[in-house]
Amino acid sequence: MISLFKPKSESEKLQKKYETLMQEWHALLNVNRKESDKKFAEAQDILNKIDRLNPN
Repeated sequence: MISLFKPKSESEKLQKKYETLMQEWHALLNVNRKESDKKFAEAQDILNKIDRLNPN
């Protein structure tokens, strides 16, 4: 039997979170620079975690 709902890997979850943070960063870029910088820093932390999980 084929599983229709495959559980997401940790890397896939982090990728989705990264994409969300980058969208929030872009939305805040011209509104609130301090908050946009925080979102960007969070996104970079997530990207570093993804890189550690996938050393390719």
